[in-house]
Amino acid sequence: MSTYRLQSIFRPTSVAVVGSRSRPRSVGRAVINNLLEAGFAGPIGLVNLHPATIDGVTTAKRLRDLPWKPDLVVIATPPATVPGIAREAAECGAGAVAVLTAAMGSGPDSPAAQLEAIAREKGLRVLGPNCLGVIAPHVHLNASLAGRLPSAGDLALISQSGAISGGLVEWSVGRSIGFSAVVSLGDALDVDFADLLDYFATDHRTRAILLYVEAIKDARKFMSAARAAARTKPVVVVKSGQVAAAAARSAADSTHVQHLAHPRAVYDAAFRRAGLLQVRSLDELFSAAETLGRLRAFPGRRLAILTNGGGVGALSVDRLHELGGTLAALSDGTRDRLDAMLPAGWSRSNPVDLLTDIDAERYAATIEALLDDPENDALLAVNVPTVLSSAVETAEAMTRLLRARPAHGPRKPVFAVWLGHDPAAAEVLDAARIPNYPTESDAVGGFMHLVRYREAQAALMETPPSLPEDFVVDTDAVRALVEQALRDGQHWLDPLATAHVLAAYGIPVAPLQRARDPDDAARVAEPLLAQGLAVAVKILSPDIPHKSDIDGVRLNLVSAGAVREAAAGILQRARAARPDARIGGVLVQPTLLRPKARELIAGIADDEVFGPVIVFGRGGTAVDVIDDKALALPPLDLRLAHELIGRTRVSRVLKAYRDVPAADERAIALVLVKLAQLAADIPEIRQLDINPLLADRDGVIAVDARIAVAPGRKLHKGRGHPRFAIFPYPKAWERTITLADGSDAFVRPVRPEDDAMFREFFTHVTDEDLRLRFFQSVRHFSHEFIARLTQIDYARSMALVALDPVSGQMLGAVRLHADANYDRGEYGILVRSDLKGHGIGWRLMRIMIEYARWLGLKVIEGQVLRDNRTMLAMCEQLGFRIRADPDEPTLMDVELPIDGRMESDAG
Repeated sequence: MSTYRLQSIFRPTSVAVVGSRSRPRSVGRAVINNLLEAGFAGPIGLVNLHPATIDGVTTAKRLRDLPWKPDLVVIATPPATVPGIAREAAECGAGAVAVLTAAMGSGPDSPAAQLEAIAREKGLRVLGPNCLGVIAPHVHLNASLAGRLPSAGDLALISQSGAISGGLVEWSVGRSIGFSAVVSLGDALDVDFADLLDYFATDHRTRAILLYVEAIKDARKFMSAARAAARTKPVVVVKSGQVAAAAARSAADSTHVQHLAHPRAVYDAAFRRAGLLQVRSLDELFSAAETLGRLRAFPGRRLAILTNGGGVGALSVDRLHELGGTLAALSDGTRDRLDAMLPAGWSRSNPVDLLTDIDAERYAATIEALLDDPENDALLAVNVPTVLSSAVETAEAMTRLLRARPAHGPRKPVFAVWLGHDPAAAEVLDAARIPNYPTESDAVGGFMHLVRYREAQAALMETPPSLPEDFVVDTDAVRALVEQALRDGQHWLDPLATAHVLAAYGIPVAPLQRARDPDDAARVAEPLLAQGLAVAVKILSPDIPHKSDIDGVRLNLVSAGAVREAAAGILQRARAARPDARIGGVLVQPTLLRPKARELIAGIADDEVFGPVIVFGRGGTAVDVIDDKALALPPLDLRLAHELIGRTRVSRVLKAYRDVPAADERAIALVLVKLAQLAADIPEIRQLDINPLLADRDGVIAVDARIAVAPGRKLHKGRGHPRFAIFPYPKAWERTITLADGSDAFVRPVRPEDDAMFREFFTHVTDEDLRLRFFQSVRHFSHEFIARLTQIDYARSMALVALDPVSGQMLGAVRLHADANYDRGEYGILVRSDLKGHGIGWRLMRIMIEYARWLGLKVIEGQVLRDNRTMLAMCEQLGFRIRADPDEPTLMDVELPIDGRMESDAG
């Protein structure tokens, strides 16, 4: 249901608390006390069979007995009573309930199931159950069990744990950290991470969003909301419980790839793909938010370091390399400039060590020289206290310099470390909004938070295509193989079928043949031996996933006798080690002689939350011990595939070294893209393991591979791939339409890179048309405003733009946003003011209706200003029901039931 009625949680007009007891130490009474102490301005009510008199609180035995309509109802009663109270709340006009009650159970007849059914029936939002409540300091709301009310600020904290929420509120009070809201999700029966990300992404009081995550239930909904939120403001996440989950799961996995894709690694990949900044501790959570709040993102990762203590500079460099940053070079011009102003003995390199007796003015002058140097992207200024210089004077000199620098043009970020506890110096730096840290390690971490945030933002601008342009696949052949295997009750494709699958997707694979027994193996090997090739023999059994476990591989065999002997030994060892295993003979294939090839692993793993995951890393028999891997959620394009490769240690040896030529990295990346496409085309493929994948300058070849299949099982609501957590760019909705004057227009889904095109489009739209579309005068198109229009996730949102096929100019746009249950969708449309009457709006609306039908929506709805007669007339012609909005006389509500009667005329 996304943001529907969430204002009743964060900006309620009134609050009622329903508690089973009214004694002073009861849960309900504690919430009442918090509401009163926070100074909530609206009516407050306590509902209890035996209510006590409390100053400023209306008391009643039932919700319906209150003299006013409760907007938010906080429930702290036994589990069996909660559904009935929620129903009464909805019937009294409440928009939301916050259920603090725990142990609501599960299953069809549980109180939790009854509560969920009532909420859906009545359109009631439910926070919890088993939650701490909600805090919104800007409106003096503390409807929670937290011990204190934090100060008002611009951080929104969303936590799955009530204890963590309460603890972080306490933690923040002593550090002067303020919140726009603090909310505990509890069991998240209704309101979840995605709903709140959608809400805070557009909340003007929220600058950054902090998440404490234990587990995600609906991966597609979460990824859709997280990617949208991260495009407009920083989202920082800390995830708990990953090590235990990984340990519990790994024993049951079947392939090397599945072993590598443990839950922690999959969550890391999902957060990275969503553009979230992941941290590892609660302390780092706030540190990252503070850095992102004071400094803008910047291009590059080259850090210049200034210090008056050489040891601290060296430690800064160590930490920078550890975190993956780059130490900036010092240009010749800057070195000459510093030679002229600094005493002999300064380091003449980065870190710039000024020695201990430097005064404040020369410290500031050095900062100016480094900020002018084009060889760096940011500056870390470290000040070590000495008797020869004043920490306060140095801070003042630096802040004067920064204020005096031109406001226009790019401004490099400055990070400060003033070692030693000097409140006066810290106050100077705080007043200038210069982030300052207690240690050089913290400061370098802050620098890397900004680097990682900018890189995540850049990644979000990428739109992976549904199908790479430079290869053709035989999907039908693979689907037939998989369907036949499932009909035969197979869980693993046999090796020959596996080879056919890889070949159908253009992945080079070593040739192989099946042999029934040792004599057959010798016969099959003879043609290969006659060509002077050595031969490999391997056990063939669907019940022995790792051949090396039973010593089931022999390589470099050069005679028929050696092949016969090797096959006999392999079969004997397999039957002795696994007497219950089904053994189909052995596989015979030529031994590949590629002495300078690197052994890699690539494949598809299956995650129970996020679905298919692409895995890449160092291959070979020791793959689990080496644990050099990186993961990514599909779909992938070549840029994302190269980025995936670059996150592994093995990527370094893919480069040329000594007499070893560089491996063909593009060929490796293309394999990863093809695997992602295979996962998209054939959802029944659950695991695919290529190990080893040999790579050298001549390309790649799969030496050994396994594929596990299983019947389809949907992980996500809505249309599209049943198991992908991320929608690819929907190329299928590109088309050419014919306008009323006979000219053509090209319609396609909007892309993140359309920012400039939208800005140019708005120059052709009158102020009056903007008012009719956005219900207000729009004079400034901020980055956040444009981002909401162009940077969408295709899982629940679709925006289509009509373009002039010659000039590429935008003619109009229509958008549709579905609710989380895929029942209803809200639309919006805007056409260039100078092109009205060309039929652009009509045709875009028809395509939008066609899309809503494909998505499975039941209703399209929208609000239109009463004086927007053109839009109301078009809605009437398209079959919308039109009625006056009951709450706002200037608006008309329009609604179109979706059925199968209407056919699109969008050519």
